Amino acid sequence: MTPRALTLTAIPGIPLIKPGDDLAAIVVGAIRASGIVPIDHDVIVIAQKIVSKAEGRYIDLVTVTPSPRALELAAGTGKDPRHIEVVLSESTEVVRQRKDLIIVAHRLGFVMANAGIDQSNLDPGDSDRVLLLPKDPDASCASLKEHLDRAFGVSTAVVMNDSFGRPWRNGVVGVAIGAAGLPALQNRIGAPDLAGRPLRLTEIAFADELASAASLLMGQAAEGLPLVHARGLRWSDPPQPAASLIRPKHLDMFR
Repeated sequence: MTPRALTLTAIPGIPLIKPGDDLAAIVVGAIRASGIVPIDHDVIVIAQKIVSKAEGRYIDLVTVTPSPRALELAAGTGKDPRHIEVVLSESTEVVRQRKDLIIVAHRLGFVMANAGIDQSNLDPGDSDRVLLLPKDPDASCASLKEHLDRAFGVSTAVVMNDSFGRPWRNGVVGVAIGAAGLPALQNRIGAPDLAGRPLRLTEIAFADELASAASLLMGQAAEGLPLVHARGLRWSDPPQPAASLIRPKHLDMFR
């Protein structure tokens, strides 16, 4: 049997991204400068934050007037009521709350802390601004894939990575909030196990596993490596967006 291998490479040279920057051109340039020559089935994992910055997804808290609900939640959590108001504007439901934490259902379907809105890794002068998730992460990935495929003449895949906490486990991990060109969710129901028994419930969060692996190189603090190249993966399932990873509320036993 031929050994299987997956190679992950953090691509340096990504500058601080500003609203309106041509992110696709910056990514293509960084890949070329790294000496990597993309081939079919290569995957580029990109950090959510630089996509949001390029798309100008900033909100200036000075312009925000907290609603009564935001003031109520701020009193219980100790968070800035203006920040809470922005979280509510991006959410459909408040799932849980306690001191210093609010868990919501984001309008995109993700159940996450603070609707993914924060101030980490923003420019030093951004003390009164917060950054939202992209409006449509799957569409952002599809656009970047189109640019990469055209620039390099191959068929790549793109995954957008963000950091999520998890129920029952300490620590954050990378998860896929956007994907294009690969099956974000793989259905293995009915496939045989080693003993020939059909799998009954198994689905694989393929894009999440890749996002988590890429996070080991991206880091969570001042590493400044928001782009990772992955080579060695193979798949035959048709592409599925990251939206397919979201469990419908009526199937969520914990909401």
